Amino acid sequence: MAEQNAPIRVGLLGAGTVGSQTARLLVEQKDELAQRIGRPIELSGIACLDPEEVDFPWIDKSLLTSDTMSVVKNADIVVELIGGTGVARTFVLEAMNNGASVVTANKALLAKYGPELYKAAQDNDVDIYFEAAVGGAIPIVRPLRESLVGDQVKDMLGIVNGTTNYILDEMTTKGLDFDVALKDAQAKGYAEADPTGDIEGYDAANKAAIMATLGFHTNVGIDDVTVEGITHVTADDIAAATAEGKVVKLLAVVSKDEHGVSARVYPALIRNEHPLASVRGSFNAVFVRAEYADDLMFYGRGAGGAPTASAVVGDIVTVARHIASGCTGPAIRMYNDYPIAPLSTSKAAFAVRFLIHDNPGVLAQISAVFAKNGVSINGVNQDLKPTLKDPGYDGEIQQLRLVTHMTDETTLRATVAEVCELDCVTGDPSIIRVLD
Repeated sequence: MAEQNAPIRVGLLGAGTVGSQTARLLVEQKDELAQRIGRPIELSGIACLDPEEVDFPWIDKSLLTSDTMSVVKNADIVVELIGGTGVARTFVLEAMNNGASVVTANKALLAKYGPELYKAAQDNDVDIYFEAAVGGAIPIVRPLRESLVGDQVKDMLGIVNGTTNYILDEMTTKGLDFDVALKDAQAKGYAEADPTGDIEGYDAANKAAIMATLGFHTNVGIDDVTVEGITHVTADDIAAATAEGKVVKLLAVVSKDEHGVSARVYPALIRNEHPLASVRGSFNAVFVRAEYADDLMFYGRGAGGAPTASAVVGDIVTVARHIASGCTGPAIRMYNDYPIAPLSTSKAAFAVRFLIHDNPGVLAQISAVFAKNGVSINGVNQDLKPTLKDPGYDGEIQQLRLVTHMTDETTLRATVAEVCELDCVTGDPSIIRVLD
């Protein structure tokens, strides 16, 4: 009976933006959480690099320590919020091997070592929960793990990075260039000082790997995800999209067909009527298509200390309920061994923008290359840009934008590379997929 009434100990690794807010929710809602769980819950330790620098009124300083392993070994639930894939993996495995369940928001860790960690949880008869690893406060992991287990997920696409969505939204609504929008995002705290992980698509790629693994019950790691960021998207691309009744969004897209599983991150043109087109600012959304449930959309805050902490504490409560009931949640089983679909099987329509010399016959030359490679052109748009210059060329530079019919990406990229070899083409092309 004493054990049934004993507090469930929570060890927190990390006291940064999310960690501090997680501690706040656990402390300020302690009594209500105990009612929801059926047993008291308490912070047993908080590990951080410099305990002297942590100063929040809701954190008892006696709980702070730089001895992370001591926190790991004296908790029933270890909450990993330190990030990275090195020491985080060590601490998570040690926690589970020591009989503690784990809650984490570490998408990079799960994208790289997910299968190993899921098996360790199962072998040690403990839980591993990670709702906050994909989409912040958006409940998408739990539906994939539990709500949709009686269905067949066909594909998922989503806006899962708030930084890039904010930048693209500012470019769309204010006509900003990419560099200006990025600096604005950094000034407002939406982008890190080093934004590479966000703007190059790596953050979204980690989430795509997790989504594919859960959705298709097969091992999809970060190295299986093809990634393209938004650094090449220009104000002219945005303006052209707007004129066509479309917006540009960075999407994480996972799907399964006869060729295998595909997990990809890329900017895409989507029509204004699509549900994802209305996802603004730093918000996230994931669109799921299932065999029987049909279309589902999950929307909400994709980042931020308090929203992410809400998802973390939700996982803590779930795991604590299992401990109070003497059980664990459903294991993450990867019983399929699907291949990763080759890039050559990926088909889409594409919007391709070239910088060309304003000479007669240029369009004919480019069209001939597309025709030779079997890529059908659906539309053409030219917009004079007299301020652009090309060394050694005295005439005007035009932007030529072609929209293709459906074609495979390998052929499309080879065609674009061949066009760029023409003397009349200069600069780097822009290639953006068109979502049907």
